[in-house]
Amino acid sequence: MTSTPLYDRDSWPIAAAMIPWPNRLPDGRTAEEQSAEEWADVLMEVADAGFTEFDPTDCWLAVADLSPTRRREFAAVAKSVGLSIPAISSFRRSITDPADGPRHLAYSHRMIDAAAEFGATAVSFGFTGAFTAAQQKALWFWSEPGPEHANDPELWKLAVGRMRELGRHAGEVGVEIGLEMNDDPFLDSADKAVRFTREIDLPSVGINADVANLIRMHKQVEHWRSMIEKVAPYMKYWHVKNYLRMEDPRTGTIVSHPTSLELGWINYREALRIALAHGFNSPFLVEHYGGDGFSITCTNRDYLRRILPRRRAH
Repeated sequence: MTSTPLYDRDSWPIAAAMIPWPNRLPDGRTAEEQSAEEWADVLMEVADAGFTEFDPTDCWLAVADLSPTRRREFAAVAKSVGLSIPAISSFRRSITDPADGPRHLAYSHRMIDAAAEFGATAVSFGFTGAFTAAQQKALWFWSEPGPEHANDPELWKLAVGRMRELGRHAGEVGVEIGLEMNDDPFLDSADKAVRFTREIDLPSVGINADVANLIRMHKQVEHWRSMIEKVAPYMKYWHVKNYLRMEDPRTGTIVSHPTSLELGWINYREALRIALAHGFNSPFLVEHYGGDGFSITCTNRDYLRRILPRRRAH
């Protein structure tokens, strides 16, 4: 695996998340079925907003499911509008899903290969499952609990083994894996994420420290700073977003609401300082849920660019 150059404020890859664009189109087609011209229309909107990088984000378009010809076509479209792909993220395709785990594992292998084809340096995988009926109906899906997390040592062992398999594959093709922290059985706390990563024990596998996925939950959680300090030595591809969080100790009420990186509870200036002190040198993904999510994504990119270091000594 080749050495990655140290990024600075101007060169750091900051990818747009494509979550504001739906996979299923009004006419019933999927984004995978769109023409090159239709892809170009979407990606031109991203480029026009000042992005030079984007993450296809498989809740929009599953590049791993495109034929080799269509992947080359997609790459050409991205290049034609001035966009590169530094990383690719997979959402809600858990490799330990009781019904679809093996199918998701095969898909994840294809995603690693697709990332390498695009020249991406990272992929992000998580263990969250499909939304429950209650989550689908809720204004904010995180306000409803997901499936119960069974404390199953055999399931943990299965997850470690399958992710180690993916990690070996990723290392062979020069791609790193970021394990996305979220409300799932394996990565729903900093301590568990560190333990899980250490058990995989591969240099290609680290932690996607998306601690915002945890601080938005309507329950007591560890302070974001403590979580970042624990996972910082293992951080890879980093999804960043933020939330307002309010807690009323008298009633036990906890609520959250999406906001920009700059205005939320997580102090990303401080979080970045901690991560950089431990050598973080991977791409970012900026994202947001709700409203004009893409505009807030642009705001997040600009804020992040301002607080990144001007230059880093070799």
